Amino acid sequence: MDERRKGTAPLDEARLRQRAIGVKLRQMFDEVVNEPVPDEFLDILRRADNKTGER
Repeated sequence: MDERRKGTAPLDEARLRQRAIGVKLRQMFDEVVNEPVPDEFLDILRRADNKTGER
């Protein structure tokens, strides 16, 4: 049983690493989602909406 446990240690370590990466990615995504949209970009979107509404 001790031998089997040694074989899973690298897997456990990899899972912990993956979990930590996932947590960090979610934090980064949440930060980006909560950033304000620049006014210039909003103007571009408004103009695009107006052009598609004219068709």
